[in-house]
Amino acid sequence: MLTPDETDRIAAELAEADRTHGVIPRITARYPAATVEDAYRIQARWRDRRIADGRRLVGRKIGLTSRAMQQATGITEPDYGVMFDDTVFRSGDRLPFDRFSNVRVEVELAFVLAHPLEGPGATLADALRATDHVVPALEVLNSHIELEGRTIVDTISDNAAYGAMVLGETRRRPDEVDLPWVPGVLSRNGEIEETGVAAGVLGHPATGVAWLANKLHQHGARLEAGEIILAGSFTRPVWVHAGDHVLCDYGPMGTISCHFV
Repeated sequence: MLTPDETDRIAAELAEADRTHGVIPRITARYPAATVEDAYRIQARWRDRRIADGRRLVGRKIGLTSRAMQQATGITEPDYGVMFDDTVFRSGDRLPFDRFSNVRVEVELAFVLAHPLEGPGATLADALRATDHVVPALEVLNSHIELEGRTIVDTISDNAAYGAMVLGETRRRPDEVDLPWVPGVLSRNGEIEETGVAAGVLGHPATGVAWLANKLHQHGARLEAGEIILAGSFTRPVWVHAGDHVLCDYGPMGTISCHFV
């Protein structure tokens, strides 16, 4: 377990890397005994600093929701991070590439809550009842820790590698669309890079929302009405570069486009 001073020091390093768009050495290389709970404490300290600076929390992201990603990282459950108001973009926006580090894009669905959702014991049905609407979304990954040898502890500490989200315009109530079978066809500069369906996220994307409510209960928190929940990617991350144009077709949920400049 990390000491409070070590936790604060790492959180400060990550805050500086976020400000300068830089990358720091792996936490687990310097503190090999650091645990997942240490990582969430680092993330919480970083989050509280951002809130003290005037940023507003608008939701949470869930990561590592696919079996393939969990096997690759040697864990058995997803992770989560927080999302602030200045990280939300709309379809068609131009995103400043230099604002991010190790920039990749993932295909997701976002759940916007009408009611609070709290664990323990939250279920898929509870998550769907708490949802006002679902929209397609792209997540922009933003990693401030060197990627080589990175572990789940590093990723969680780094706010689960969250950088930004691009929200689509098509809103659907959970009962208006067969959510597990929403497709995603992701193109970069006119070339198809990744395809998938939302069932790749724990069998049903809202399962991740219920998992998050239960996980937050362990950390003394809950999901609030109005929060946006990125439910996890159903494609592999695609690397992007300055000048790239990204388009994703979600079938009945419409399309999203953005341009990295």
